[in-house]
Amino acid sequence: MNVDEILSALLRLARKDPKIREQLLAASKEAAPVSALCRLSTELGMPLYEMDLISAGEDYYANMRRSTNGGGENSPLLSGEDDYYELFLAQLREI
Repeated sequence: MNVDEILSALLRLARKDPKIREQLLAASKEAAPVSALCRLSTELGMPLYEMDLISAGEDYYANMRRSTNGGGENSPLLSGEDDYYELFLAQLREI
């Protein structure tokens, strides 16, 4: 599974199981929230590593910059976060 698939699977689990949702939200309040998320994901049978999560966000951002007209910093496509963890957390909070 790649990072996108793992995060999507975690969101599906959170929708089905309030206990898992609470665990994921509690992980976001730990001193090292990304590490806590990766540990919980691995415990749930979906190994997720911090560097993979960080790299996926950076790769997505780089691809988005290349796909915009000239890759200018003022492109509306570049106003979003490149941080997959923050995007995941926002989606989790909406559940």
